[in-house]
Amino acid sequence: MVKLSREIFLFAVGGVGGLIIDAGIVQLLVSLAGWNPYLARVLSFVTAATFTWWWSRHYTFASRQSNRSAHAEWLHWMGLMSIGAVINYGVYALLLLNFSILYRWPAIGAAAGSAVAAFVNFVAARKLLFKSPKAST
Repeated sequence: MVKLSREIFLFAVGGVGGLIIDAGIVQLLVSLAGWNPYLARVLSFVTAATFTWWWSRHYTFASRQSNRSAHAEWLHWMGLMSIGAVINYGVYALLLLNFSILYRWPAIGAAAGSAVAAFVNFVAARKLLFKSPKAST
């Protein structure tokens, strides 16, 4: 139970880092570069998901392995996270569609979407990718 609690805590820390990256990029692209907030979110999400994969690989699930090369593991991570991404992006889009002020503050929508999808992402990562304990050396 302690190990699971530690993994949940570290996943949350990585998630906060990913959220900062995600929200920061989407906000910068919309506010400073004039990007469409829907398109900007795609780039911000891919960048943030890459960070959270790296974090999870090195910290959250450091005692687990995927039995895949780094590239294959990243691809599998992105595939699994696409489930959370659909939930994440759906919440984001619904909020933007229903609250026009969020066009000026898309980071709020990004944060809400990330929070809703976090549980799904943790379970998918732990049960479907980093499912094998690392062998003791």
